[in-house]
Amino acid sequence: MGMEKEEASVAEPKKTAETAGRRGDSWRRLLLITCLFSLTLPYVLSRVGWSSTPAWPLGDIVTVDIKAIEIQKKKLLGGLLSPDFDEQSCVSRYQSPSYRKASPFLPSSYLAARLRKYEALHKKCGPNTPLYKKSIELLKLNRSVDHLECNYVIWTPFNGLGNRMLTLASSFLYALLTNRVLLIHETRESIDLFCEPFPGTSWILPSDFPVNLRWITRDSPLIYGNMVKNNTINYSANASAEWVPPYVYLYLMDNYKHFDGLFFCDDDQTYLDKVNWIVVHSDIYFVPGFFLSTRHEDELQRLFPAKDTVFHHLGRYLFHPTNTVWGLVTRYFDSYLAQAGERIGLQIRTFKWPPVSFEEFYKQVMSCALQENLLPNVTNEDGFSLSRSSNVTGSKAVLVVSLYAKYYEEIKSMYYAHPVATGDVISVYQPTHEEKQHTEQHGHNQRALAEIYLLSLVDVLVTSPFSTFGYVSQGLGGLTPWILLPPWREKAADPPCRRVLSMEPCFLNPFRFDCRAKKEADPGSLLQFITHCEDKAIAVKLVN
Repeated sequence: MGMEKEEASVAEPKKTAETAGRRGDSWRRLLLITCLFSLTLPYVLSRVGWSSTPAWPLGDIVTVDIKAIEIQKKKLLGGLLSPDFDEQSCVSRYQSPSYRKASPFLPSSYLAARLRKYEALHKKCGPNTPLYKKSIELLKLNRSVDHLECNYVIWTPFNGLGNRMLTLASSFLYALLTNRVLLIHETRESIDLFCEPFPGTSWILPSDFPVNLRWITRDSPLIYGNMVKNNTINYSANASAEWVPPYVYLYLMDNYKHFDGLFFCDDDQTYLDKVNWIVVHSDIYFVPGFFLSTRHEDELQRLFPAKDTVFHHLGRYLFHPTNTVWGLVTRYFDSYLAQAGERIGLQIRTFKWPPVSFEEFYKQVMSCALQENLLPNVTNEDGFSLSRSSNVTGSKAVLVVSLYAKYYEEIKSMYYAHPVATGDVISVYQPTHEEKQHTEQHGHNQRALAEIYLLSLVDVLVTSPFSTFGYVSQGLGGLTPWILLPPWREKAADPPCRRVLSMEPCFLNPFRFDCRAKKEADPGSLLQFITHCEDKAIAVKLVN
């Protein structure tokens, strides 16, 4: 009995330990099951739509999303572009950012939102939609209806490609500010230049538009300035019931007069809100005029907190070369410019006024490039060395864009015939030299657009005075170039050039009138962010 009791007493603790061990195993299994359940539950719930918790560890997902977001932001220019396009239909739209440095000038979130809102309006009111057809019927009846759902700005092409791009961007800003739809009158020479900028619709005015857009004379009674001058219209407060024309022409060519310029004033803008169709005839960049009125002051501030980015953003939003033109750009860039350590663009354009000889203007171009250390000088030594490339410090590709071949030939000859003082390797290229401008020729315009884009891809830019071609290139590239100053009395300017204050194009013939004070005024002195241009004393531009 004593032994049995002893065995029993020894066996009891063993049983207790086994039981405790089984309980511990049970707890461990329960804990493991709980852990596994807690890890898999979010995945299960997310699959059935009950939770947005990611199925994979959060850190991995955030890393992947950040990369994807950054890639998408670069591709869409910080929200400037819509993602709702077939990429292959217009390769340049999403490929162009990879050909230039990322722009430090990001669009405001408000501008991005307004562009998406505009795109929805354009899709709703664009060509051949029911609302467009309704507006056309009213136009045929010679009626303008106040508060019509769809109102329009029609852009018509004049002068060279640079002028056209500047006026098109200006017209689009007017459409954006007044909640209108922009349509362009496409002509034979402008086909296959730009991709459609608005998703799911077109900006091309249908060919059966019932108004003749080309044969308008300066003295036409349908021009808005002439209507005001001749008292054809009355925009006083008590004239609300007066007849409003179904369409008017805005004459904003370089030689526009005072009554034409009243378009920029608040009272005139309010009156024009009642007109369903506005047709723009212009060859100048007239964006600064909108900043001189109080009506759009708040909206412009929200759209463009940095005032010197207007064309940079609107140009990169609107102007995407078609695949044909983009092929010209990329083939040339990849063949000649891509491998250079630095790319220098020289945009050389001369006009009948002020007159200057080739020798004088060439001297001015090179004086600018050398004095500002944009290009290295050469030496008078023979340049022969047994040790090849021993003094090479870098490579520079010089892109000469000019109607004439002589500038390219002289620059290339200089660097071919003499050694470079810095040891740099200098390569000089010129895509075309057509001698004369042929805006009426389709092929000429395609090559011109390709050269504008090539200039916008350089690191350093020199442009010619008064040249809209140069203005567009600098704006698209986000560049503040050195601009050649106008020659004086047929001699090269001294100093030869100046660095511009902003990348904004110049309003070459600004409206010299203070709409608020109702008197003549210098537009370059009215606001701190509008100043006179470097190349033309009376012209003004936006600065930040």
